[in-house]
This record gives sequence, structure tokens and C-alpha cells, in this order.
Amino acid sequence: MAEAQIHGGTDALGVPAHDFSTNRNACGPCPQAVAALQAAHVAQYPDPAYTDLRAALAAFHGVDPARVLLAGSASECIHRLTLHAVRSGARQVSLPPHHYGDYPHAARLWQLPVVLRSPHASGPGLHWACAPSSPLGLDEDVWPLWPSPAPAGAWRVLDCAYAPLQLEPAAVRPNLDHVWQMWTPNKALGMTGVRAAYAIAPVQATPQELAALRDLAPSWVVGAHGVAMLQAWTTPQVQAWLQASLVQLRAWKAQQVQLCARLGWQVLPGHQANYFVARWPQDVQARMAQALAVLRAQGIKLRDAHSFGLPGCVRLGVMPPASQQALAQAWAAMNLKELA
Repeated sequence: MAEAQIHGGTDALGVPAHDFSTNRNACGPCPQAVAALQAAHVAQYPDPAYTDLRAALAAFHGVDPARVLLAGSASECIHRLTLHAVRSGARQVSLPPHHYGDYPHAARLWQLPVVLRSPHASGPGLHWACAPSSPLGLDEDVWPLWPSPAPAGAWRVLDCAYAPLQLEPAAVRPNLDHVWQMWTPNKALGMTGVRAAYAIAPVQATPQELAALRDLAPSWVVGAHGVAMLQAWTTPQVQAWLQASLVQLRAWKAQQVQLCARLGWQVLPGHQANYFVARWPQDVQARMAQALAVLRAQGIKLRDAHSFGLPGCVRLGVMPPASQQALAQAWAAMNLKELA
């Protein structure tokens, strides 16, 4: 399987009973957002211009509605922004050291070379950042390279997928009005099965550029359920639920980190969100694929971090105590010596 196509979540075996492999909010799905989906007008097309939704998202972020760009998902947005950058003259892509596979996948499709972030991320090209980062959950280190608006021929995109799930105080960041921001609330709402996202353009983006990006999308790029989820995202009730869920996630995360220590897994430091990376014991790493398969057969799915450039490690989304107990029992029962 190509690196860019590796994802957590549902697979050929179905929905995992205990899914540690994604970073969704394990307190969800958000009840208020679910109610909004149930009330969605599924018999009709949404407004193709998404006028009311863009106004609601703009008010939520305190920006001009003209800066809001609807997207089918983060992945769709990544590919669309990449295509736009290519046809506008971009000749390279810079990435974080560890990153989501769709960034390089989109670059390969358009034959854009991937270069080291520093010093290239301060110059022309398409440049990706993610805060908190994935898979490590760290704060970004790109800000010294992005102190001011991007120069001509540069597109700087901050993936904000996990910003709403930040469990520790975030470092002070510069004014985000000068970068593209990509938001995917389905993770924070615990409903990743609903595909919808949006981007906020930098203040220097021209009306012509925004129109060109909208023209690259198919008609009704977000369906009725996606519209309902994004509308719900902007409401005080849903935001209150999210804040309450962060309190629960902090408690579950502390328990899960302690569990990993008891299992002999080394938790990599610095994580700030509802996920972290743990390195397996050395004697298990050579049989990692077999061990993951044994756990998956028992309904437990972990994300192998090899595709992120972290061999011998797994990324774990924070899960409730019942799932943590299932993981502990399955690991204790697994005969590692018999793994082929």
C-alpha cells in the first residue's frame, strides 16, 4: 500500500471495537452535532455558494466571509491547494519532519519535489505546517521562518486539524492572518465519518485567487450533512461540549500514558493533544506487523508510525478506560515468542 494511502480507522475487518488508530475525540460523537445532522435537509441540494455557512464560519473566526473556502475534507483541500499552487508557479513543497501522508501524495501527483523545511519554507513554493503536529502532538517550529506575509510565489498552509483538541497551553503564535488555515472540525466532534472542512485564506489573498480555488472544486463539494456539521461547529452549545470533553480527555490521557509505561512502551515526550507516540520494546519491534495483526483480530487497532518516519513506534489516540483495559489484557495475553 502506498504511504499516502495509509490511514487509521475502519478497514477490511470493519469498525474496530477499540480504535486507537485515529485522533478523533473519543468523547464523541458530539450529541448536538448529531442532532444537527438528523435535522439536515437531505432532500435538497445545499446552496452552491454556501452563503449562510460561510457567514457563520467567518463570524466564528472573526474574518471576512470572502476568506472562507469550503472543502470536501482536509484531504480534498490538500489536493486542491497543491493543484492551485502548481498551476500558479510553485516548483517545490516543504513538509514537517513527520507529517500526514496526503501532503507528499499530492506533491507526487503533480511532480513537485519535496525539500527540507529549513531554509526553503521562507521562500517560494508550497509549505505545510501542522499545530499541534501529527503524529507527535508537538508545537510547530516553523514560526521563525514565517514572521511576515509570504513572498510572491509562496503558499504557507497551517493544518489546524488538532488545534481544537489541544490539551496543554499552546505556545504563543504569530498572527495567522498571513497564512492559509485549514480546519477539520469532524475530529474534534468525534465524527470523522462526516467529511467536510474549510480553509481561511490569508488577508493578502486576492479575489482572483479565491475565485480560482473555488472553481477547482466540484459543485456542492460539501453535502447536506457536512453543512449541518459545520453549522453546528460554530454554535455555543457545541463549543461548550468540546471544552467539557477536553477535561475528560486529559484524565483519560494521563491514565493511558501510565498504562503504556506499565506495558514497557516508551512514550515520546512533548505531546500536547489527544494522541501521542509510544515506542515498543526492542524485542517486539522486529515482529511489529504480526503483533499489530494479533491485536487487530481482537478488535484493537493501533496506528503503526513507520509511515510517519518513526519505525518501531505506534501512535495512539486517547481512548476511554474500557478500551485501555482491553488493550492491556490483549497485550498481556499475546505470546510474543510465538509470533512468526
